[in-house]
Amino acid sequence: MTRIHTTIGEHLIQIMCDSDKITKWIERNFPVVNIIKPLPDLFIKLEEGYGTAFEDYHVEIAKDADKISFQRADYLIETSLDYHDSNIAVHDELALKHALMNLYSSYLVYHQWGLLIHSSCVIDKGKAYMFAGHSGAGKSTAAKLSHPRELLSDEATIIKIVPGQITVFDSPFRSELVRSGASEKSPLTNIYVLHQATDNHIDPLSQSNSLLVLMNKVFYWSHSLDETRKIFRLLQHVVTSVSISELHFQKNETFWELIS
Repeated sequence: MTRIHTTIGEHLIQIMCDSDKITKWIERNFPVVNIIKPLPDLFIKLEEGYGTAFEDYHVEIAKDADKISFQRADYLIETSLDYHDSNIAVHDELALKHALMNLYSSYLVYHQWGLLIHSSCVIDKGKAYMFAGHSGAGKSTAAKLSHPRELLSDEATIIKIVPGQITVFDSPFRSELVRSGASEKSPLTNIYVLHQATDNHIDPLSQSNSLLVLMNKVFYWSHSLDETRKIFRLLQHVVTSVSISELHFQKNETFWELIS
């Protein structure tokens, strides 16, 4: 059984795994750290050989007195109610990435630390700019067109939420683009909801519309009304702390002339 320590955001994670294939995937995609103290925030035991290949994103959730389970065709998570101790069984690397996103997002919401947002995020002049939108809106495209600016995420952005201060952390949950800089985190300055267009222009959003837009961009698998309320409260801090606009952009780098 291999023991790996890694970090996501500000959280230390201990992973136990007896699969060389899974271990190598983690070492390729997550920072491996040598830490004895402090104790990890999350303990995860990983197994492979579960279920079938990816079918769809539907997740069955069950909760009892001392644990929660999240089950998809290609992964199964069984975790303590505070997400501190978890067993994860997966079919392949894609299932592992999605299962870790599921678990980590749930941990963030439960502890009201922050959120995992379906978006890309780029640093320009020390400030982070997040690009959100529906599937196919151009999140990865905007990230690619932002080169050589540093990239913090191209699929799932990790944000820490403190009233009046939103911080973006480097995300290991990547789609296709690799990390392009040395920054581990940066203050979030703007969020842009993307729309591909024939010209570049910006339309500011009200706080109420921003809240509605961002609500369905959160990676989260809701199992209780209380957890949904936590997401809503966290997003309220976001929309009162950060400027949020619709960005209509051409598929070239000229949109940066409007936002930087």
